[in-house]
Amino acid sequence: MEMSSGGGGMSSAIEDVIIMGGLIGVQFVYAGNAVLMSFLMALGLTPLTLVIFTSFATFLVLLPFSLYFERTKWPRKFSLKFVIQLLVLSFGGVTLFQSLFLRGINLTSPAMGTAMPNLAPGLIFIIAWTFGLEKVDLSCTYSKVKIIGTMVCMIGAFTMSIMQSVTPHAATATDTQSSQSPHTHNPTFDSDKIIGSLYLMAAVFMLSCTIVLQAFTLGDFPAPMTLSALTSLLGAITTIIAQLLEQRSFDASSFVNFGALASYSLLSGGLGGICLSFNGWALKKRGPVLVSMFSPVATVCSLLSSLTLGYSTNLGSIAGMFLMFTGLYFVLWAKGKEGYANFDFGSESEFDAEKPLLS
Repeated sequence: MEMSSGGGGMSSAIEDVIIMGGLIGVQFVYAGNAVLMSFLMALGLTPLTLVIFTSFATFLVLLPFSLYFERTKWPRKFSLKFVIQLLVLSFGGVTLFQSLFLRGINLTSPAMGTAMPNLAPGLIFIIAWTFGLEKVDLSCTYSKVKIIGTMVCMIGAFTMSIMQSVTPHAATATDTQSSQSPHTHNPTFDSDKIIGSLYLMAAVFMLSCTIVLQAFTLGDFPAPMTLSALTSLLGAITTIIAQLLEQRSFDASSFVNFGALASYSLLSGGLGGICLSFNGWALKKRGPVLVSMFSPVATVCSLLSSLTLGYSTNLGSIAGMFLMFTGLYFVLWAKGKEGYANFDFGSESEFDAEKPLLS
């Protein structure tokens, strides 16, 4: 008996190491992908072109797995409600979210791009509260902590955006002639970085809305890989339509290095599918709080890589990131405590398997 319990403890410890190491590796992949996408856009590729190729590659990667593992979960026919939900998820979660996200990275930096999604838990909390999916009791300590954490997270995001856009005022000839004035080094704001930050905030808001919609959709269609494959395919199609409407033509510059772009897309789609699958497995094993706690790792990795690639940053933007992470952990701590409290009393947990995406 003792040997079996010891073996169980050893296997549990090995599983913990695999989960921790895998979640850190997933964040490294996300950070590297953000830096690589920023580099590709610097070469002239448009955000919509990247969305088209990566979304279609994700569909190709996920399709065989969804056929093998989830074929029995498919309904015999799709309802009109599901088709509408699928179209909204494809346009909002793929076309709008990814194009806004890539435009934001292009105008700011990969570090900003990986930091902004940490707003999602707070925004999801607000959206779910609005639609009655999240219970809030203002007399409960955990509800107060979630509200405070969301506010701190928002303040951190705005602080990071504003401080990231501050650049020292360059001295001009007129400034040197009037050097006796004490106001020659006033800071100015980079309008491109402010617009890029607004793009990123809009992208995260769109992501939060689609995550809540996914929770509704998966209740009637419990096949997450199939849903991701379908939304990726339809998202690629809607993105092509959006590019045709915006540019009146398909971006021909993408075919200059078509082989390299196709290789990157397949690599990105494959790694993205692996990361999604591992996150789903870790979510099932350890819950959404632990998985979400590792999201700041990608920001730190992107920040370090951005510094080596020449992207500028300052202490103010780092302080904003710290505030955002602090608010994030407040929200996650409160949600975790509520989950344990519900479990102890035998009632339905907030981390019920039917709505894992709300966390």
